[in-house]
Amino acid sequence: MEAILGQYPRLVAFAERLLALFPFLEKALKKLPAVKREMQAEQQKATLSVEHTLKPYDPGFLELPGQGVAPTKLKAQMRERMQKENPRWQKGLVSGGVYHGQKEHIDFLNEIYAMHSQTNPLHVDLWPSITRYENEITSMTANLLGKRESQADIVGSVTSGGTESILLAMKTYRDHAREVRGIRHGEMIVPETAHAAFDKAAMYFGIKKRTVPVGADMRADVRSVRRALSSRTIVVVGSAPSFPHGVIDPIAEMSELARRAGAGFHTDACLGGFVLPFARELGYSAPDFDFRLPGVTSLSADTHKFGYAAKGTSVVLYRSASLREHQFYITTDWPGGLYFSPTLAGSRPGALIAQCRAAMLRMGRQGYQDAARRIFFTARKIKEGLADIEGLELLGDSLFVIAFKSKDLNIYNISERLGRAGWNLNGLHRPACLHLCVTLLHTQKGVAGRFLKDLKIAVQAERKAPLKSAGMAPVYGMAAALPARGIVRDLLRAVLDRIYRP
Repeated sequence: MEAILGQYPRLVAFAERLLALFPFLEKALKKLPAVKREMQAEQQKATLSVEHTLKPYDPGFLELPGQGVAPTKLKAQMRERMQKENPRWQKGLVSGGVYHGQKEHIDFLNEIYAMHSQTNPLHVDLWPSITRYENEITSMTANLLGKRESQADIVGSVTSGGTESILLAMKTYRDHAREVRGIRHGEMIVPETAHAAFDKAAMYFGIKKRTVPVGADMRADVRSVRRALSSRTIVVVGSAPSFPHGVIDPIAEMSELARRAGAGFHTDACLGGFVLPFARELGYSAPDFDFRLPGVTSLSADTHKFGYAAKGTSVVLYRSASLREHQFYITTDWPGGLYFSPTLAGSRPGALIAQCRAAMLRMGRQGYQDAARRIFFTARKIKEGLADIEGLELLGDSLFVIAFKSKDLNIYNISERLGRAGWNLNGLHRPACLHLCVTLLHTQKGVAGRFLKDLKIAVQAERKAPLKSAGMAPVYGMAAALPARGIVRDLLRAVLDRIYRP
């Protein structure tokens, strides 16, 4: 009982009211102030550690300078910082983050961006070329993801990233359900491994989220989806693949359940949309996940990931224009005139749309296929090597996201040791694990071998002398260990406040 109260300090007031019925709680309550102080000390230690790790520079300009800073001085300062920060991703030491990385490709995209830096698709009459480019992007993406086979009028929009694509899709289903199906309080069925953006959408748009578990293979449990369906279900969600473990949910079965129930189905292919379509062509096993399945009614795919465009663009697609129209915002009563916009933002950087189109055309289908071949091969090599490291265990069966946990060691300490060797991996929860999202940068000569070597050294060192947690390890560790998620939220709020404070 003491342990429970220590983990749930917000229940103190309620517990005090129960003392008359449960006198044995009094002793535990007397210890709560000390427990609270200990937790606050740990939180402060963790946030200070984060500040040291993530804020290496001086505060900089806190007020506008009286006179403008000389361009040469500004460029020199900012170039110096990039020269410090770039080597890690350029050497392929980062999980995801940068997906192409070749200097020639980046220089090309920067040139296209500069050419269009003043454009804004909100003003269609001024820059009709940008609208044309957006339509090309959505059409090319739709054809890659099953438009021809589905024989449907697939339409879409370019967004600022995967989160906006997901938010827009969920908002669209909410409004469609209200106007077409008469559902005022809709529900979305989401696997526990789905991206956090679905939770954000539920919070923003007042949609009830019903979370379903995953099985031992880390894929959504179809029986749980079937049980969660109701007359209020507006959309079911599946990942292709999921961010944590890189596995593809049973989308064929899930989308068919949604179709039969009259609900929509959204495939989150933000991570896999420009990689998975080539898996079978290259001899790898991959299930259908896109519009080839009749139950899939919307899909998100990030062009700024394996589409190899610069940050940040993504695409959200719908099976019909009649569904997409619920995404649009239109007002006719504003004194400023008739106002309408297709996405969450009003003004949008047309330069990002232009460079996204340029990236896709520069790559071409053959370029994307060749990139996928190199990525799949490298990921398989890393998985085979990781399986031979004592104490580590692979999670799920993924083509390019390698998730692993430790049977008997602190996985976050292993991550910290890898960080000291230059690596930047993603720390995950439930179960506590790490993952490496393999990109083109990891296919460079020697990168996969270096990762396996550094990982083996980190595991051996941790087994010999466990690390005293530092850097981000205590934050991940506390978040994984505490079952009271409210306390974890307090910790993360403190971390965010520390990061975004001058």
